Amino acid sequence: MFRQIQRAVGAWTYAPASIAAVVLILAAVFADRQNKVVAEQTLRSDVASEVSLVRAKLEGNINANIQLIRGLVATIVTEPGMGQERFVQLAENLFREQSQLRNIAAAPDLVISLMHPVRGNERALGLDYRRDEKQREAALRARDTKQLVLAGPVELRQGGQGFIGRFPVFLNRGQPNETFWGIVSAVIDVQKLYRDSGLLDDNLSVEIALTGKDALGGRGVRFFGEERITADNPVTAQVLLPSGSWQIAAIPKGGWDITPANSWLLRAIMLTGGALIVIPILMAGRLMRERQKHYRDLSNREKELRRVSQRLELALDASQIGVWEHDLGSNVLLWDDRVNEIYGKPANGELREFDDWASTVHPQDRKRATEDFEAGAASGHYSSEYRLLLPTGEVRNVRSRAIRYQEGSSAPRMIGAEWDVTADATLNRELENAKALAEIKNAELEAAQAQIEHDALHDPLTGLPNRRYLDEKFKNWGTRRVHDGAALLHVDLDRFKQINDTLGHAAGDAMLVHAAKVLQSAVRPGDFVARIGGDEFVVVCIAKASPAELASLAEFIIFRMRQPVSYHGHQCRFGVSIGIAAEDGDAFDPRRMLINADIALYRAKRMGRSRHEFFTEDLQADIVTTKQVADEILNGLERNEFVAHYQLQFDANTLAIAGVEALARWNHPEKGLLTPDAFLSIAEDLNVVSDIDRLVLEQSLHNFDGWVKSGLPIPRISVNVSAKRLRDEELVKGLSLLEIRPGTVSFELVESIFLDETDDVVVQNVDLIKELGIDIEIDDFGTGYASIVSLLKLQPRRLKIDRQLVVPIVESHRQRKVVSSIIEIGKSLGIEVVAEGVETLRHATILNGLGCDVLQGYALSRPMDENSLADFVAKWRKRAAS
Repeated sequence: MFRQIQRAVGAWTYAPASIAAVVLILAAVFADRQNKVVAEQTLRSDVASEVSLVRAKLEGNINANIQLIRGLVATIVTEPGMGQERFVQLAENLFREQSQLRNIAAAPDLVISLMHPVRGNERALGLDYRRDEKQREAALRARDTKQLVLAGPVELRQGGQGFIGRFPVFLNRGQPNETFWGIVSAVIDVQKLYRDSGLLDDNLSVEIALTGKDALGGRGVRFFGEERITADNPVTAQVLLPSGSWQIAAIPKGGWDITPANSWLLRAIMLTGGALIVIPILMAGRLMRERQKHYRDLSNREKELRRVSQRLELALDASQIGVWEHDLGSNVLLWDDRVNEIYGKPANGELREFDDWASTVHPQDRKRATEDFEAGAASGHYSSEYRLLLPTGEVRNVRSRAIRYQEGSSAPRMIGAEWDVTADATLNRELENAKALAEIKNAELEAAQAQIEHDALHDPLTGLPNRRYLDEKFKNWGTRRVHDGAALLHVDLDRFKQINDTLGHAAGDAMLVHAAKVLQSAVRPGDFVARIGGDEFVVVCIAKASPAELASLAEFIIFRMRQPVSYHGHQCRFGVSIGIAAEDGDAFDPRRMLINADIALYRAKRMGRSRHEFFTEDLQADIVTTKQVADEILNGLERNEFVAHYQLQFDANTLAIAGVEALARWNHPEKGLLTPDAFLSIAEDLNVVSDIDRLVLEQSLHNFDGWVKSGLPIPRISVNVSAKRLRDEELVKGLSLLEIRPGTVSFELVESIFLDETDDVVVQNVDLIKELGIDIEIDDFGTGYASIVSLLKLQPRRLKIDRQLVVPIVESHRQRKVVSSIIEIGKSLGIEVVAEGVETLRHATILNGLGCDVLQGYALSRPMDENSLADFVAKWRKRAAS
């Protein structure tokens, strides 16, 4: 029997080695598979790097070619009548640049008449886009959308393939007299573009396919590379084009199924590591068998040790440690004199029972002490510390240790020692109380310090990090290396001031708290959100985020911020404008990103708010250009470069001159005469539109007096007035000094003045202006700037129908009904109706038939200076008299 037990124990000692071997084999298989996964990920990263380089070259070459043509388009706008010789002179300059251009053609009125080079492209001359089925759609789309259209690759009429960029050309773009000139087409040589962008490089380690013919992106047709590339789990990227995108897909030459170079090395390492683990386990099993043998020897010696322990009793007497023995079978206790003394019992040698011990233990410690003893009796080792409550009321602390002992077949016993530790317990309680008090004070100090630090680094209203916290983060981030790049979103609330002004600062604070919660819920866990100003927030994305992801995040924030927020029964609405700056590379400058994001935010606000814009080099260049134009505007105001030009208005029935509208022009010393679209938005930012309005008004009044004195039949003059000037409390006082004759001057409200909600200053100024004898006109009626309520409240002398509504009435019966309805509204309210955009005599005839009172447009008169106007009116009067 004993030998069988030995064999069983020996077999058991080999079990850990077997288990370890199985675990190591499974780990080796897993590691081998993970090695292949890592190798494939590394390969995809290498392919992505190659794709990024090719994508950058494609974008750079396409955009470089487009920018060359934009310069030619700008020149055509200033020289719309140029001939072939002038066109060739300009085009040759473009071909001297490093580009992939094959030829450039210009098609005034959609018919190609200008070409460079002509040789080899003769077949394209005379091509009418409107009659060419293959090119008509793209040409008309460029004209109708007023945007560049990039098509291709296409089969060229003169042979070969090319990408064709079609640029619509408009004269006086954005002005009432805007005219479509034609199309400028630039052909980019396909093979040269591919070669210069690296697609045909024999040393390229990847195979590439391009999808998105006609710049339609991933939903377009593949036009380069084999179909198997797009079907083999390729690495993809977007090639961003001025009018769309291509999708580039790439796989490594040879495919993805490769064997990692380090596979056999890894397997050898795993085999060696397994041996180093299993062999020690086998050796440990052998040592365990030896340990069993030694245990048996020690068991034989234990009896001898117990006999020796009895000799220690004398020593225990000397040390004041009491010894006791507890028969676990009969629950009879044997205490020595010292134990009896500790428990307050007489030292008469009587046997004790378990209740003698339990009844003396303090009631609060009795349950725990009993559980400790039972656990010690079961385990063979007993240790406990508890209090005693003596009959005299004295409380003592004792410590007890014991071990279970059994001789032969007799009942087991617990042999232990016990000693009085009351003094130690008292000292420990005092020390613990002192320690607890110290810990409480330290905790209070730490909490106070933490609160002070938190308050210094956080916004007290929203709880977000503040500008100081952001600056400290900038210092830390400035020394880090960020391999995946970083991005910063500068968020600014729109219409926040109106909420503060109308509902009070408490409502504004509630909106800021709401905005902070929206931002915190929208960003990723690792992103950083801070409030850096009154209604300004910053989101910093350290983890990798693509431009598409950043745009998606910005659009989500804009969407959430647009939702109405209920505050004390009011539905508060506001939006956000977001500027985004991103940087790639190992290191980044967060302060530079904040500046760039601020520039992008400025652009977003200028583009209409409630939108997002990315910072680009072109945007920075626009800022520099805007700054330059702003300086020139201020200099121009000092040098009186802003002048008035005039466009005549005619009676719809008799075509007699009914008045004249004064238009602001900038007589630029280098660029010549500029229309408001070249300077008005920047002038608004400079807050000088009112100054320009004032100059135009003063010049117009001066010229009007001259026309009256010379007998020209011009009954009145209309002048544009900005919303900001209407809010000027000194406006009426200045007008009263000009001695304006009643009925000779009209003020056109040309901006989006929401007269239904306008402030008291505007209402008061409009009433006072009428009292001075100055008529009020509403300009651009029908485009959403004015309403029926505005007409009833303002009671203008006349309204002008916007040219966007007037131009289509020749061909559109539906548009004609819209204009007719506006005229009927004006008639019913006793308001004179003026129609802008009268481009042809057909327009004049239709408008007269609809009941329009006054006509204005290129068919009758173009804008001109005061001298040209005088000559025109004199000739018109002679023609009418004859």
